[in-house]
Amino acid sequence: MGEFFEAVRNHGFIRDALAAGLLASIACGVVGTYVVTRRITLIAGSLAHSVLGGMGAAFYFRVVNGWAWLHPLHGAIAAALIAALLISAVRMWGREREDTIISAMWAIGMAIGVMFIFQTPGYKADLMTYLFGNIVMADREAIQLLVGLDVLVVVVSLIFYNQLLAVCFDEEFARLRGLNVALYHTLLLCLTALTIVTLIYVVGIVMVIALLTLPVAIASRFSRRLWEMMVISAILSAIFTTAGLAISYGPDLPAGATTVLLAGAVYVLVMLGDRPIRRLRATLRGKA
Repeated sequence: MGEFFEAVRNHGFIRDALAAGLLASIACGVVGTYVVTRRITLIAGSLAHSVLGGMGAAFYFRVVNGWAWLHPLHGAIAAALIAALLISAVRMWGREREDTIISAMWAIGMAIGVMFIFQTPGYKADLMTYLFGNIVMADREAIQLLVGLDVLVVVVSLIFYNQLLAVCFDEEFARLRGLNVALYHTLLLCLTALTIVTLIYVVGIVMVIALLTLPVAIASRFSRRLWEMMVISAILSAIFTTAGLAISYGPDLPAGATTVLLAGAVYVLVMLGDRPIRRLRATLRGKA
């Protein structure tokens, strides 16, 4: 662990990696709470995998056409938002089954990404690491983009907190009260898409759902209000990403997988300890 702290002092890329993890944790805590509460984890998984198409396209045009300004995250943002809008449109107004379009977006997005990666000449390892995450890839350009995404996600989530809360807990009641459910459901999916993009650097496309849901699942055991769950899950996400980077640094382990395993281990421990605690509380109440 001392080796990691020494690296933080001496290496800028480690500090950038820490910053990326902390920035991703903020949006993860806020939007992840909505995702778990609304039970749209499957949709979030589809959005996460569809971004590979946009990243592959951006990487292709950057290499082949010489568009140096085009970052793979730009492609990820575009692909995630397009997928979110399509899924929402089909759910609200289309005649196709929702699970069908979710599965289709999942598979087609991955296939498009693989095709663009295959057609791109030269060394492709950097892009492929987005699948499993490599937080040390986060450069200053990515940090700036993550800051912008974070601010947008958090501000919009807080401004429309009550509307999103209503949609998450009782969609029919919200519709009867005159709330535009289609609009806010689409907004929620777009926020989820942007949050997924921020998490890609931390744990990658494959494991992004784990970090989006596990901290929230743990936080739900220690909170009664939605905003409390957001705060606790954001703090937990920051702890997991920082600890995952620190633990993986010395043995040269994959930081994304280490982070997810750490979050998973804490989740299991909390679940195992939950029943005895509930029994103890029930016993104490009975004696009282």
